[in-house]
Amino acid sequence: ATQPSTNWHLKDNARDHHTSKFSSEELVVRRGQAFTVTFNGTQQPEQNTTFIAETGPKPSKLAKTQATFGISSTVSKESWSAVLQSASSGSVSVSISSPPNAAIGRYRLSIQSPASGSSSPASLGTFVLLFNPWSSGDDVFMPGKAECEEYVLEEFGIIFAGNKNRINSFGWNFGQFQEDILNICLSMLDRSLNHRQDPATDVSHRGDPKYLGRVLSAMVNANDDQGVLLGNWSGKYEGGKDPSSWTGSVEILQGWKKSGFRPVRYGQCWVFAAVLTTVLRCLGIPTRMVTNFSSAHDADSNLRVDEFYDAEGNHLERGADSVWNFHVWNESWFSRSDLGPSYSGWQVLDGTPQEESGGIYQCGPASRIAVKEGEVDLDYDCPFVFAEVNADCMYWNYDPATGKKTLIFSRATEIGQLISTKAVGRDDRVDVTKDYKYEEGSTKERDIFKKARKKLGLEDKFDPTAPTPEEVEQKPDISGKFKVPGPLQVGQDLSLILVLANLQSEPKTVDAKMTAWSTLYTRKPVAEIWKDSIAVTLSPKEEKQFPIKIPYSDYQKQLTADNMIQVTALCHVEGGIQVLVQRDITLDSPAIDIQVLGEAKVNKEVDVEVTFANPIAVEVMDCVLQVQGNDLLRGILEIDLPPLKGSEKSSTKFKLTPSETGPKHLLVNFSCDKFATIKAFKMVNVTD
Repeated sequence: ATQPSTNWHLKDNARDHHTSKFSSEELVVRRGQAFTVTFNGTQQPEQNTTFIAETGPKPSKLAKTQATFGISSTVSKESWSAVLQSASSGSVSVSISSPPNAAIGRYRLSIQSPASGSSSPASLGTFVLLFNPWSSGDDVFMPGKAECEEYVLEEFGIIFAGNKNRINSFGWNFGQFQEDILNICLSMLDRSLNHRQDPATDVSHRGDPKYLGRVLSAMVNANDDQGVLLGNWSGKYEGGKDPSSWTGSVEILQGWKKSGFRPVRYGQCWVFAAVLTTVLRCLGIPTRMVTNFSSAHDADSNLRVDEFYDAEGNHLERGADSVWNFHVWNESWFSRSDLGPSYSGWQVLDGTPQEESGGIYQCGPASRIAVKEGEVDLDYDCPFVFAEVNADCMYWNYDPATGKKTLIFSRATEIGQLISTKAVGRDDRVDVTKDYKYEEGSTKERDIFKKARKKLGLEDKFDPTAPTPEEVEQKPDISGKFKVPGPLQVGQDLSLILVLANLQSEPKTVDAKMTAWSTLYTRKPVAEIWKDSIAVTLSPKEEKQFPIKIPYSDYQKQLTADNMIQVTALCHVEGGIQVLVQRDITLDSPAIDIQVLGEAKVNKEVDVEVTFANPIAVEVMDCVLQVQGNDLLRGILEIDLPPLKGSEKSSTKFKLTPSETGPKHLLVNFSCDKFATIKAFKMVNVTD
């Protein structure tokens, strides 16, 4: 039989299937929905012409990775079907539909006609099938149109970072429709441990979003499987890129493929989460990024994180527990047939390698409703996610010489604050804390915590590491806090105020040991930048303020790209228990200004000006401007700038030629030798 030529009606099918943004020459369609194919060079279809659609290395009907179907008069809801649209001499058009639970991935389509006798089927070519959030029969069905636009089709995102006292945000280019990204996402599936162990079974499970979400949460990190990104939380990033310098997923995913699928160096939580967002949106699973402030990493699953300080007030790295200033994970939207309809909706997935689950570094999907209700026995990894937003925090004084630890105080309301995600259709922050837990301090919230402890078997078990009730009940004689009078900027001296108040009616003598350390965003101490001590007697009920100044010259060399400093005062109170005063500070980066000079019109050049003022008295060198933005320019534009003298202003112009209308985002990065990468973005409205 001669090879038929196939017309895939790329434009019309893509429009109907919300896949027009893909930059591929191959048909990309969504499951549970019809698409049209016309082929030439075949006789009129006979009654028993058969189509064969198959995917994966060992297609089989039993595994639902192969379907054979004839031409019928109506669409089948449960299986693949073809309905004749038109036939003329030598050309046939059919409308092909797939079931709403079909495995996603690349399919081969062929045709067998009785006229060809027993010869092998004639190939019509390949197409890619994706999840369909617009279709009510799909596990990932999302009723809101605006939500589908944001969580599947939007290539720009905003990531929230900083700490609970000062949230900052930066833009990200997900780029799920950019060149080759779809193929790379399919390669991730083919390179997973599950696929390597049993390819046929793996492919047969690819219709299930909870299966794919879990597999991809493992594949986005390099642990176990040579996945996409290698994590690095050391503060030293030789041999790779500082995680805070990335601005988009495209470079990372394309880099992974270009290197022969060797892990890209380096990632931290928001990079893992951003890349996972790209991959899941690309495959059609609605996905967003979520930032949790004061996020617990409870390594021993006792719903408690322990922090240790020495007598000087230094934060010690002891034990595996930690509290991160912020942590970023993903939520994906799908139904939970395994748990029941009440647990459907947003599911937590986390690609950051923190703890093993099922023997490998993967996390989720954990139903957000299950987390809120303390149903920590439900799949998958609910206890870990529950702890991230609910663990109790214990602060201990630890004496390395004797190994003795004494409780300073415990807090039940510290962990899981200001849980944030980007708004639908707007560049704003939305707070979703109440979707993760009941109001902090309410009876309901404490009841859920007890319920979770009980389910984890922590209620009845004696825990020798836990503080005694007497320790927990102790009341301090003084209170303290660090006040920050205004925004703190990199390049300026830091001004803080330590406020100490005597809560008693008799005088109290206080000896306060103060330290400041530069830290990573995980609050891992990097370098001491300042220490001091004060001895003071507070009169009854007296409050005193002690101004603190940390000069730029003291911290400049020690700051990591996170721009974070932890300030601690450990107050030894005569005749009373110690009081720990601490504050995590995020310094603001200097600003860069982006101006679009003139109107942005399709296929017309427009000038953009980027301005940066050097806020310090010293010259900054190695200045590089990086610009990217889908539909505004191709790839990443890099501009090397001359050194900038102290307090000088630099202004750079470049041209864009937008290729599509609508609201587009321009992402700009400025890097130099004195500051961490400075990021800014600008919405550009492109008109005809």
